[in-house]
Amino acid sequence: MKATDVRAKTLDELGTDLESLKKEQFNLRFQRATGQLENTARVRQVRRDIARIQTIMREKRVATSA
Repeated sequence: MKATDVRAKTLDELGTDLESLKKEQFNLRFQRATGQLENTARVRQVRRDIARIQTIMREKRVATSA
């Protein structure tokens, strides 16, 4: 997920994306704990996507309030 793609979305769309990524992160953590995780790089990728979305959501909130 690129930052330009994320910036093009609205706050509602970002919220739904964030929710789905957090669910995926939970499932990946569960799979890692039980030894079923095959793609270990996906954990890092999801974590960074969550951070990217949260950062851009905050930027949009600050821009609308200022």
